[in-house]
Amino acid sequence: MRVLVAALIGGIVMFIWGAVAHMALGLGNVGIRQPVAEDTVLGSLHQGLGMEAGVYILPSVDPAKLSDPAVAKAYSEKAKAAPYAWVVYMPQGDDMMQMGPQLGRQWASDTLSALALAFVMGLAAFGFRKRLAIAAAAALFAWLSGMVPYWNWYRFPLDFTLAALVEQLVGWLLAGAAIAWWLGRGERRTI
Repeated sequence: MRVLVAALIGGIVMFIWGAVAHMALGLGNVGIRQPVAEDTVLGSLHQGLGMEAGVYILPSVDPAKLSDPAVAKAYSEKAKAAPYAWVVYMPQGDDMMQMGPQLGRQWASDTLSALALAFVMGLAAFGFRKRLAIAAAAALFAWLSGMVPYWNWYRFPLDFTLAALVEQLVGWLLAGAAIAWWLGRGERRTI
């Protein structure tokens, strides 16, 4: 029960930090740019990408054809000369101002993440500082295994990637402190 309460507290702290990080500090918008001719790009998406939702990488090549040296060479040349884009595509659109479902999913994600962290932090009677170190290590692990590959393989902007590090590290240190405090209540004090 201690771990569940700690997870709820940590999830709430992380959710609130996420709101502050995105709305007050703008960390969620770092590296995101506005298109020069948005209507031109939007007008070409159905024709260029079709009607199937998904992630598109441009220029693109069928991975099954990369064993053909001519295809691989042609793709390499095209990739060097053409613009690059990583597109999350929804052909039917969505009202991005209706955030209720997104906020609910974010809170659930933060709380389930906090549950995993509280479980690990509660495995032994660590002191506050060791539990906080676990939270920092977990945040770094998540960033290194999740965001850095997107920067490396999919060319996400470095400033976007570093802003995600700040958001995750600060958020999980705050949530981790709340979790560590709750888990440490009533325990014999250790360092």
